[in-house]
Amino acid sequence: MRAVLILAGLAMAGYGALLLWDNPWEVILNIGIWAAAGVVLHDFVFAPLCAAAGWAARPLVRGRLWRPVVVAATCSVVLVLLAVPVYSRPGARADNATVLDRNYPLGLWVSLAVVWACVPIYYLIVRLLPVREDEVVDQQRADDVQSEPPTV
Repeated sequence: MRAVLILAGLAMAGYGALLLWDNPWEVILNIGIWAAAGVVLHDFVFAPLCAAAGWAARPLVRGRLWRPVVVAATCSVVLVLLAVPVYSRPGARADNATVLDRNYPLGLWVSLAVVWACVPIYYLIVRLLPVREDEVVDQQRADDVQSEPPTV
């Protein structure tokens, strides 16, 4: 199964390289610069900011609520980043109603409301579930290992 996934990934990478090959050298160089800038921006700006926000928020949000809040915050960041290019409706003109014909700010706020409405729903579902094996695991420490019974 792993070999199939590797082959599929290599095939997609090859197809992407083939699509890029038709472009002029300057365009390929610009794509490479943008890709490198994205990696640098992610690794040296976005990831440390996320880690700092998580570290700062951990004392504020405790217990079972921590996981859904982290997921909702991550989804919110992704939604906001996806909405940045269209939020101010660039390129929209009165003579062309087909360009950015939706209310993107309203869509962003509705999406964020749906994401954050899932936090209490998740919390209630977890409270109502009868199985609580995570509580047992969360209460144990790394040195709570019992010895194995003797072999027969």
